[in-house]
Amino acid sequence: MLQHLQLEPFATPANCAACRTSIRQGSQSFYIASLLLPVEIREPAYAVYAFCRMADDLIDREAGGTAAIHELGWMLDRIYGGRPGPHFVERGFADVVSAFAIPRAVPEALIEGMAWDAAGKRYDTLDDLTAYAVRVAGTVGFMMTLVMDRRDPQVLARACDLGVAMQLTNIARDIGEDAGNGRLYMPVSWLRETGIDPEAWMASPRYLPEIRSVVDRLLVEADRLYLRSLSGIAALPGSCRVGINVARLLYRGIGRQIANGVNPVTSRAVTTWPQKLRLVGEAIASPVADRTGLAEPAVAQATFLIDAVAAMPAPRRAPTLPPWWDVKSRSIRMIQLLDGFSARAAAVETANRNRPLLIRHESKFESGK
Repeated sequence: MLQHLQLEPFATPANCAACRTSIRQGSQSFYIASLLLPVEIREPAYAVYAFCRMADDLIDREAGGTAAIHELGWMLDRIYGGRPGPHFVERGFADVVSAFAIPRAVPEALIEGMAWDAAGKRYDTLDDLTAYAVRVAGTVGFMMTLVMDRRDPQVLARACDLGVAMQLTNIARDIGEDAGNGRLYMPVSWLRETGIDPEAWMASPRYLPEIRSVVDRLLVEADRLYLRSLSGIAALPGSCRVGINVARLLYRGIGRQIANGVNPVTSRAVTTWPQKLRLVGEAIASPVADRTGLAEPAVAQATFLIDAVAAMPAPRRAPTLPPWWDVKSRSIRMIQLLDGFSARAAAVETANRNRPLLIRHESKFESGK
């Protein structure tokens, strides 16, 4: 629960610019998608991304140790207590938390998932992996949905679907890189079902047919969630749908490349600029309006976050127009302006009346008389 009523923003324009730089340097796909969002959504989205990246970097640097977790916990104490520190990320994220009533359980779940990451935790089943994906990616979908002023549980469930689908795509794309870093995200039970010993494969990672079958299963599950997320996108504000669908299509495009033959053990699937532009055009040309899948249940691993949002009072919205933009306030402001003009006019008139006398005195002084 937020413990303060914020009247003025914490973040300065320089803080906001630093958050913008963070996403531009950190994720080309998300940055491109963000440019298609309205500015009132785009700027808070940058602060959300900057917070996620800072948490990830801190936990990675500390190897997931308790020091990093404690530091992030203290950061949330300051943010939710209305006392953010001087760092641009804290100040920007504190504004977002306050303005959009983001429950603390959401960033806490994100940090928990990142700690699992750094600890090298493995996941036996798809359900286990989904619990991880909800934390590290579904939470981002939750925060973005709240920023877009949607708190309905069904919309949040579909946002989580999109985040989980993106994370499954990431896992499929990065299996070689992760193995090189001693990390394994493919469900261990799936590997064993194909006859792969996880430890032996980690010692000598290759894109065997058995591994490809596991990757294909991950991509099939991701595609199911990408499709289901469309109904949630349809429930977003109209000005936000294209930008979010672009992010969806860009990540889904990475999965399509892997399915079409890119070896994720030795290569990293990416979308080229022509492909990105084509997907942007596809999103613009294909408006998302079908909400038929909105009522499908959320993944079970996300219900605790949906409950946390339901328990959080919706934010008190600031007026869309400036506070003086109403008849009474505008009238008062006009009177103030007219009073100012009148005072200045009176001062000028007085100066003009006295000017000849001043000139006579100055002439006398200059002539030495």
